[in-house]
Amino acid sequence: MSTETSHKPVPHTAALQEPVPQGTAPLRTLPPAGAPAAVGPVPPAPTVRPRDKKRVGPAVFLTCLVAAGLLGGGVASGVAALRPDAPAAASTTAQAAISPVIVNNTESVNAVTAAAQKASPSVVTISVSSGSSGGTGSGIILDTEGHILTNTHVVTLDGAAADAAVEVRTNDGQVYKATIVGTDPQSDLAVIKIDAGGLTPATLGDSGAVNVGDTAIAIGAPLGLSGTVTDGIVSAVNRTIETASSATSDGSSQGGSSQNPFGSQQGLSASAAQDSISINVIQTDAAINPGNSGGALVNAQGEIIGVNVAIASTGSSSSSSTQGGNIGVGFSIPINQAKRVAEEIISTGKATHGQLGLSVQDKTSGSSSDFTAGAEVASVTSGSAADKAGLKAGDVVTGLAGRTVTDASELTAAAREQAAGSTVKITFQRDGQEQTADITLDAAS
Repeated sequence: MSTETSHKPVPHTAALQEPVPQGTAPLRTLPPAGAPAAVGPVPPAPTVRPRDKKRVGPAVFLTCLVAAGLLGGGVASGVAALRPDAPAAASTTAQAAISPVIVNNTESVNAVTAAAQKASPSVVTISVSSGSSGGTGSGIILDTEGHILTNTHVVTLDGAAADAAVEVRTNDGQVYKATIVGTDPQSDLAVIKIDAGGLTPATLGDSGAVNVGDTAIAIGAPLGLSGTVTDGIVSAVNRTIETASSATSDGSSQGGSSQNPFGSQQGLSASAAQDSISINVIQTDAAINPGNSGGALVNAQGEIIGVNVAIASTGSSSSSSTQGGNIGVGFSIPINQAKRVAEEIISTGKATHGQLGLSVQDKTSGSSSDFTAGAEVASVTSGSAADKAGLKAGDVVTGLAGRTVTDASELTAAAREQAAGSTVKITFQRDGQEQTADITLDAAS
């Protein structure tokens, strides 16, 4: 199987347990939050052993970023709220009722309030359970037929469950059972479906028109607190992050029945990042926390511009399961990419992604420099898209489909962002001379 693999070593998951060097930030997906409870006095804990709410979402990025995944476990106060082993019976705050956007003074409504009022009815809270594990994330209503966009790591409990039970609570407090239409671990996106009337589909914006400095509003269920609204700005666009794949361990990933798209993990070299994915994201300083995964990143017009997926963390812990909260660096999958993937999943149950047929490594800008200046081709698979486009070992790819490529991960992300069969322009350097070519992408396995 031909893939755009990087020869840059991929950190093992255990690396998140080690002290983080100054200046680096571990990334992880947001875990699901514990299930919500009624407002008012908390009833006595049941005598039966509470279900272990696993925190879903530790992710591994080459840049040591931490993905904003599901929040599992009961949410109490303080740092214990993020512990995956916190008993569900201890949950108080996270089990509050739905809190729609409330306007007490119509004379002082600002842009954030208006945008949140428009988008919030289209954002749901998702509860996922499998055996004794479970967690909570968020989702975005796509249409009146009940299709909801979320993250793969939400509905698979970070890849631990291929056929989890899923429930959805809408903005008006109604709860519905959901079915998984399909998952796409290569983009960490998934579509589920509920049978409900009166749904409010989200208004999708154009993520390609997003500017650094634009208002960014995150809506979801951080720490299990449904209907939470936070705001900030878009702090970067076209950022590439690398995180652990949420493909299920038994190989089922598309609606619980397809082959693991990352292939067997037996005998993989450290450079073959088969157990990780590279994705392009929008970066924001709007507060995003565990439980926000799958929720909406919204612009000032109330349009969805991204699907919240990850956060950065400066902390580390002796426990690999401990997950930190927001430090002002969050990531969302651009809605233009998410829309394409969702439409393919709804239509066929799965999504396609482009593949070049290259083995690449980071091209450093100097012998002792940490900066990279492209993706250097180590080998080309015979008959592949790259081979047909005339690429050769030693070429340095610097752009694909309009995206600048400064390292191997960015090249992989740029290729996977395209649908299989797409024809795009590739820019590369050969013997110091810049060249371009049209390349028709193969289908990633």
